[in-house]
Amino acid sequence: MNANMLSFDDALATLLAKARPIAASEDVDTLAAYGRILAQEVCSPIVVPAIDTSSMDGYAIRAADVAVSGTTLPVSQRIPAGSVGHALVPGSAARIFTGAPLPAGADSVVMQELCEADGDRVTINHHPRIGEAVRSAGSEVALGARVLPRGTRLGAPEIGLAASVGVARLEVVRRMRVALFSTGDELIMPGEALPPGRVYNSNRFQLRVLLESLGCEVHDFGIVPDRLDATRATLREASLGNDLIITSGGVSVGEEDHVKPAVEAEGALEMWKIAMKPGKPLAFGHVGDCAFIGLPGNPVSSFVTFLMMVRPFILATQGARKLCPRRLVLEADFDWQRPDARREFLRGRISDEGRVQLFGNQGPAALSSIVWAEGLVDVPAGTAIKRGEMVRFISYGDLLY
Repeated sequence: MNANMLSFDDALATLLAKARPIAASEDVDTLAAYGRILAQEVCSPIVVPAIDTSSMDGYAIRAADVAVSGTTLPVSQRIPAGSVGHALVPGSAARIFTGAPLPAGADSVVMQELCEADGDRVTINHHPRIGEAVRSAGSEVALGARVLPRGTRLGAPEIGLAASVGVARLEVVRRMRVALFSTGDELIMPGEALPPGRVYNSNRFQLRVLLESLGCEVHDFGIVPDRLDATRATLREASLGNDLIITSGGVSVGEEDHVKPAVEAEGALEMWKIAMKPGKPLAFGHVGDCAFIGLPGNPVSSFVTFLMMVRPFILATQGARKLCPRRLVLEADFDWQRPDARREFLRGRISDEGRVQLFGNQGPAALSSIVWAEGLVDVPAGTAIKRGEMVRFISYGDLLY
């Protein structure tokens, strides 16, 4: 590894240490909180369930009234969900449905598949135990219990849980404001004619979508010409009112790579060149009070570096509790005999047999590789892999939300 390059782990640790959590928060409707980060914990104002309820369709009884399987009881009442029955007559059963309150005196529910109804009588073909198929009051959530800690990223399950305890509004971290622009005179927008030597700007699209999926408010500055003065001017403008500037391209060492010297002129560069592949020319610093991250121009390098470096930095800035993805240990269904001195992230997917396959073209410009893939194979520096060995796999499911 080049002595001037930071290891992947050291670079990520540096980024996370530099993340300044956003202090401001806002109160939002629970229905509008998807993808946001909780600024305050959520404690339940109620017990769940509020009273003993049936966990299935069947018959509410006293267990003592059914001493043996095959006991027949009269059906004294019918209790659908949303209604409240009366006290159970001793020696009788109540027809009950999932979620309905258990009548006073009943202590168990027998599922309807174990019963035979005949008019106003039912035969219980089961010897029940006390508490069977009953959701006891407070068994799921106690009064005042913390149901969602601060820093929770709100997905469908978390929002559903908040709603289940009656919370209509949530205090969430203010959206992170991110300025985004691309550099490169070779870039044009989709929809325009493609002259020789030009390419469509895919990074603008994929980075904007990735940022918005993380709940960011994106200020898109488009494509900036390959000139130092233009890059400096855009950096100054982008730093006003934003928490982070993200650029793609222009952070390498070519004569037309102006982002690095522009950041050094307008602010400071604190980190450059990471021992990861793809994605070596990643830059980190600041312009005024605004953080800056410069990504490589190659679209796969930009995509992978965003997921592995920028995503955890953004989550940390938003105060999220979980920052880094889990790694699954799976069997390799490939040979990788070209070990690199840098930490590699190969595009792969899981076969129907549960083994990891690789896309044939692992080049930094092959966007088709990240579409074909289902995640990234995390390969330590200097490591060769033989088919059948175990590898670490990071699923898109843990990276793209």
